[in-house]
Amino acid sequence: MAFLHTRIMAILDGQGVVYCLLPHSAPAFTVEAAARTRGVARETMVKSILLRDRTHRFVLACVAGDARVDLQAVRDCLGGTWKRLTFANDEEIEAVTGCPCGAVAPIGMPEDVPVLFDEALTRHERVSISSGDLMLGLELDAANLLRVAHARLARIATRVA
Repeated sequence: MAFLHTRIMAILDGQGVVYCLLPHSAPAFTVEAAARTRGVARETMVKSILLRDRTHRFVLACVAGDARVDLQAVRDCLGGTWKRLTFANDEEIEAVTGCPCGAVAPIGMPEDVPVLFDEALTRHERVSISSGDLMLGLELDAANLLRVAHARLARIATRVA
């Protein structure tokens, strides 16, 4: 099966980052479905969640697949000028990230969009991210992902039971 070479893959290739393709037989719209399809543990999945404040500034919060983003912790990490955070809508997600909803990767964000990774993501040597294509995930070294994403580590998640 041939896959589209996505912008995310081009960025990784340009940085010399090795990754494995994790094809989907159908689009997966939940972490559980994506983990099952990719054959990876849910906690190694990276959920990339675009948030916006009242002044329409955006931040990408990345948490493990078995966690939930803590909006207050994200805001606290960003500083006092950020107002109430809410989840971006589908149109904003595509406009800001260049990826469709459900296939957002924490790579290639605009310079004015901070990328925050929950510290728990560093517990895993390898992680799984979206590729920018609903039919394909990628697995790569967590340290390389953190570097290429220009991400900052913080405690921004709560565990899901």
